[in-house]
Amino acid sequence: MGKYFGTDGFRGEANVDLTAEHAYKVGRFLGWYYGKEHKARVVIGKDTRRSSYMFEDALSAGLTASGADVYLLHVTPTPSVSYVVRSEGFDCGIMISASHNPYYDNGIKVINGNGYKLEAEVEEKIEAYIDGEIGELPLAKRENIGKTVDYSLGRHRYIGYLISLATRSFNNKKIGLDLANGSATTVAKGVFDTLGAKTYVMSNEPDGTNINMNCGSTHIERLQQFVIENGLDAGFAYDGDADRCLAVDENGRLLTGDTIMYLCGCYMKERGELNNDTVVTTVMSNLGLYKALDAKNIAYEKTAVGDKYVYENMMNNGHCLGGEDSGHIIFSKHAVTGDGILTSLKIMEVMLEKKQPLSELTKELVIFPQLLKNVRVKDKKAAMQDEAVLRAVAQVEAELGTEGRVLVRESGTEPVVRVMVEAKTDEICAEKVASVVRVLEAQGHIQ
Repeated sequence: MGKYFGTDGFRGEANVDLTAEHAYKVGRFLGWYYGKEHKARVVIGKDTRRSSYMFEDALSAGLTASGADVYLLHVTPTPSVSYVVRSEGFDCGIMISASHNPYYDNGIKVINGNGYKLEAEVEEKIEAYIDGEIGELPLAKRENIGKTVDYSLGRHRYIGYLISLATRSFNNKKIGLDLANGSATTVAKGVFDTLGAKTYVMSNEPDGTNINMNCGSTHIERLQQFVIENGLDAGFAYDGDADRCLAVDENGRLLTGDTIMYLCGCYMKERGELNNDTVVTTVMSNLGLYKALDAKNIAYEKTAVGDKYVYENMMNNGHCLGGEDSGHIIFSKHAVTGDGILTSLKIMEVMLEKKQPLSELTKELVIFPQLLKNVRVKDKKAAMQDEAVLRAVAQVEAELGTEGRVLVRESGTEPVVRVMVEAKTDEICAEKVASVVRVLEAQGHIQ
């Protein structure tokens, strides 16, 4: 990770860690970088945070000052920016969002011409320009100055694309949508309404400060209650920029990303559509998922945490389904990044084609209890390399055998070591996590 750009763009609290000046310089560099041989075309989308409007203006100013033409999608999901970039030949796209973070945070995610995250080497050059390590870039003059264009049409084309992917009408299905007061508010209800569902929405009134606030995929309990109270067939919850989705079955039971991958993986294998009969997961996926996939003769890959690593594995090995338990699910036949609304449409496809409720379709998957403890340490590297700590982890692994697992890893952004245990019961999880934490404390690593 760089000084400003992490695994998911340039993020921070608006006007504290990420300022309008930063955004202007990002725009200046990208407009110049992509405009060396032709007039650059850049598309921008944003979520509903109050600061997103400020960053949209600052980015547009920087881009047009460098000579690029800017096309504004306005409030729109992150995957729509990816779709428009790759389907309509833009040089790059920018999404202004901090995803599931609180409203006062924001971020700048740059998407390359293939619709995927910007290459690390280009991010490094942007950082060097921000820090004054690259000389001042030339300003466009006269007719070469860029312009901004209202491009709501691009968002509408994305909506049309989503609708085109449905295999059946949603008639007679009662569906709940938690829109997180975010980007999904401009897209999701229209898609489900057009496909014939009786759509019940919540968290659909963004005011600039209520995005993700006690709603969306990070507060799924509200949708669970909503589904039960209204007698719905299913519910879908998105995050602030709508690139992830969690689901709720007709009984109000949560379907996390692991359950969604199991559901769709089994269905795709039955239809001969699961490339290599393989699902790509991260190391944080649940042991219960792997046992259930084994029972269905479906193979799996495990990557580092982060949807970028999932997608890289899929592309390198020709796999077509992968994701994270958090709800970032990638269907590579249709998209190159996680897409929450697309994910909900694929779940609907399974329900409708199999003519079964979600509870029946997922009953063979048993998710193991899991406990994750974040331990603040003085030195992450020292803690992770301590022989006593490694012995403690190995002992827990031996004790759990095939009926559980332990994962200890360092945070990429904080002075934290994460200790995670999965086992048959919550009590076993708590006991095994505590045994590792005790050793960290005895060795003097805990702050």
